[in-house]
Formats: sequence, C-alpha cells, structure tokens
Amino acid sequence: MTETAETPEGQVIDAVPENWVDTLAPAWTRPYLRLSRADRPIGTWLLLLPCWWGVLLAAASTSFKLFDLWIILGCALGAFLMRGAGCTWNDITDRDFDAQVARTKSRPIPSGQVTTKQAFVWLAVQTGVAACILFTFNWATVGLGILALLPVAVYPFAKRFTWWPQVFLGLAFNWGALLAWTAHTGSLAWPAVVLYVAGIAWTLFYDTIYAHQDKEDDALIGVKSTARLFGDNSLPWLRGFMVGAVLLLGLAVIIAMVPAQANVLALVLALAGAWGFGWHMLWQLRRLDIDDWENCLALFRSNRDAGLIPALFLLVAALL
Repeated sequence: MTETAETPEGQVIDAVPENWVDTLAPAWTRPYLRLSRADRPIGTWLLLLPCWWGVLLAAASTSFKLFDLWIILGCALGAFLMRGAGCTWNDITDRDFDAQVARTKSRPIPSGQVTTKQAFVWLAVQTGVAACILFTFNWATVGLGILALLPVAVYPFAKRFTWWPQVFLGLAFNWGALLAWTAHTGSLAWPAVVLYVAGIAWTLFYDTIYAHQDKEDDALIGVKSTARLFGDNSLPWLRGFMVGAVLLLGLAVIIAMVPAQANVLALVLALAGAWGFGWHMLWQLRRLDIDDWENCLALFRSNRDAGLIPALFLLVAALL
C-alpha cells in the first residue's frame, strides 16, 4: 500500500480526517499512536471531562486552590495516557473480533502494524508514565487510581457475557470524577459518588449511540451491546439516560454546594451547566438516525461539547 496525501498508509477507517498522527507524527510512531487512539481524540475527552467535573465541583463547594491547576493538567495528561493504555488493552483482548468487523479490521493489531508483544510493551510504557503522575497526588487519590485498573481490565470482556457492556465502560470512564474530587479534598464524599453515577448514565447515552455503528457486525460475531439489546426501541432508553444524567449531575451540585453555603450565583451557574448539558443531549436525540453510522459517529463525537458545558460553568462557579 502506497502512502498518499489523501489516505496515509495504515490509517484506521474511523480516524479523524487529516489528524495529527497520520499527518505529522514520525512514521515509526504512528502504529503505536493509532493503538492508543491518538488519531481519535474523543475518547480522551470523554475520560477527562468527568475528572474536570470532579475537581471543579469540589473547588466550587470549597475554594479554588493553586494545586487545582496541577490536578486539571495532571488529569489531562493522565487521561491521554490511560485512555491510550485502555485502548491498547482493549485491542489486545479484541484482536480476533476486530479482524471480523469492517470498522475495526484496520486497527494496528489485526492489520499487522503492531504485534501483540509490542502492544503489551506499549501498554506497560503508558501505564508506567501515568503512574508517575498519579503519585503526585495524595494517598487516597493514589489508592483510587490503583482501584481504577479493575474496571479497565474487565471492560473488554463485558460484551462477551452481558448485554450491558456500556455500564462497565461507564464504571471505567467516569472514575476520574471520584479521583479528582479526592485529589482536591483529600477524601471521597457523596457528591463525588453521585457525580460518578451521573457520568455512568451519560456513558450509557453516548456509547449506545456509538454501538449502533457496529450492530450488524456484532450480531454476526455474537458481541453484545445496549444498541443490539434496545434495537429500534433505543430512543426511549436514550431519553431515560439523558434525564438520569442531568438530574444526577444537578443533585451532585446541590449536595456539594448547599451544605457548604456556597455563593448563590455560583450555585445557579453550576446548575445552569447541568441544564445546558441536558439541552445538548436533547439536540443529539433530535438528530439521531440509528441506521446511519456516520450520523452516529458524528453525534458520539459531539459529546465532547456536551461534557464541556458543565465543566465550563463549574469553572466559573469555582472562581467566584
């Protein structure tokens, strides 16, 4: 296969067009960066945003500290690394399935760009660097970070034994809400737990949309998902996940900020962020076509913007 300006050699089918990995990264690094999904940054955003929710809600209910800047940056670096490590682990465990699915057969392992042994080495490198960042936080946060490895390890196998693998993804992807809250406060508390559950509801929303891309191939190879489970009845379920995510996010704001006697304007702004979050998801539902994979992919990717809305409102609330 010859590399061209239009389609770089080895490019994954669902990569973002003209992404930095396929256009700027040195050729020898591209297979590894593709393995980490660096050419598809939405997953990093979806892992990072609950982290930012956690630290900013904690700051809005107490006060914004200088160390919070490092928590925000450290979570960004950690999200990039651990999303990459998680995707590497996912591709190792799913290499036989990926070879049978049109959208995933171009991934580095099934396409032969990277061997399984090389993938394990890359997994260790990413996890090791992420651990260095984790150990800059307090010991309660370190403990939570180590526990986070459990849902990450289990998730790739979930679609083999349950119709609800999206729940396991939610458990892994929203752990940062617990971690970042604890990095700010030094201990876990109920607002962080409620925020975590809100994130899981959000994950059920966006990843069900995502899973509709592969439902035909998944049916052929026996892989389970909420998209296959709900089928044509997906819209009512998605509405339920949307409502649950918004209500739980609002509840987390209330139980964090009201007992702390937070600034009234800050409380209103934080709740407005939850409201805007809900409106974005409603916008997605009004445009969703579960039988159009490009539509599903575009709406899935738009959840970066959905998650940024409460993050930005919480930031302003924390700075008041």
